[in-house]
This record gives sequence, structure tokens and C-alpha cells, in this order.
Amino acid sequence: MSTNDPQRARLAQLVRDLAVVRGTVTLASGLESDFYVDMRRATLHHEAAPLIGHVMIDMLEEEGLGTDVVDAVGGLTMGADPVATAMLHAAASRGLELDAFVVRKAAKDHGMKRRIEGPGVEGRRVVVLEDTSTTGGSPLEAVEALREAGAEVLAVAVVVDRATGARERIEAAGLPYLAALGLNDLGLE
Repeated sequence: MSTNDPQRARLAQLVRDLAVVRGTVTLASGLESDFYVDMRRATLHHEAAPLIGHVMIDMLEEEGLGTDVVDAVGGLTMGADPVATAMLHAAASRGLELDAFVVRKAAKDHGMKRRIEGPGVEGRRVVVLEDTSTTGGSPLEAVEALREAGAEVLAVAVVVDRATGARERIEAAGLPYLAALGLNDLGLE
């Protein structure tokens, strides 16, 4: 994605201002970091969320994964949920068709007993999302569930790449890894 893109530049500024928290933290991966990117502060923000939807759609289109190729987006709950919703709304605002889905950590034990919520994914082309990824574990868990449900997973796309191994692990699994923002965009390198 072009560094001259004003929407991407504004999103980077909002993520820096809203989501970057300085201080020693232990990440979900167990790794320690001197900063944390609390993406819920951006993905659920009135200005940042719509920008996330548009920036992510633009990124997919630039990679040849527009709505003419991709049927639906989503990932493991909770990080992917607001990203998928933002993309669904951004697509609709452009007159495009893009569904969203949620992958539960485990299938429900009641009702429909589904692990993947939303429009069905069987036989559909999907992109797995994450707000920010450290090791790539969450997106890969979603990939496995989606493949079991009969979806064709085309790529993994994240809003922020922490440059801590997710790209390498996902690409080693044979999937393209796309990131809208990197640490340099957030002034963290």
C-alpha cells in the first residue's frame, strides 16, 4: 500500500494516538514487549474503525483480492470481529458485496453448535483477519477451522504487523500475509 495514501496515513496517526501503550507488557504469545498495541481502542473508535475498513479493502484490492475474488472476511473472535465488521460496512458504502464471519474458539454446545458464525463459508473464498498479530497463532487457528468448514482461504490480512514472527509462520503455512501498517508506520522501530 502506498505510503502516500492519506487514509492510511490518518489511520497510522490514529493507531499511534489511540492504541499504542508504552510500558512492559506480556503478550498473548508469552513474549515481553516494551509497548502494547491495544487495537480495540482503534477498531472500536468512531473515526478509526471506518478507516480500517477502507484501508483494508484497498490493501486487498491492490493485492488482487478485491470483492470480485473474495466472498467474505473474518477471523478468530475477538480481535478480528471489529475489523471484519468495518470491512463489511466499508464495502457496502462502495456498493460492493462482502460478507463477514466470526470464528469461535470452540463450537457452541447449544443451539446450532456452530464454530463459524455468519453467512455460511462452505465453498466460499475468504480472507482471515486479525487486528494485530504477534506469532500468527490466532489467524492460523481460524484458517484451520475455516478449511474444516469447506472454505477456501486466500490470505491472512492484519491491520498492524508487530514484526515478531507472524508473517514468517503464516507464509510457511503457504498463505500470503498482508499488513496495512507496520511498526515503522507507528514510530515503534
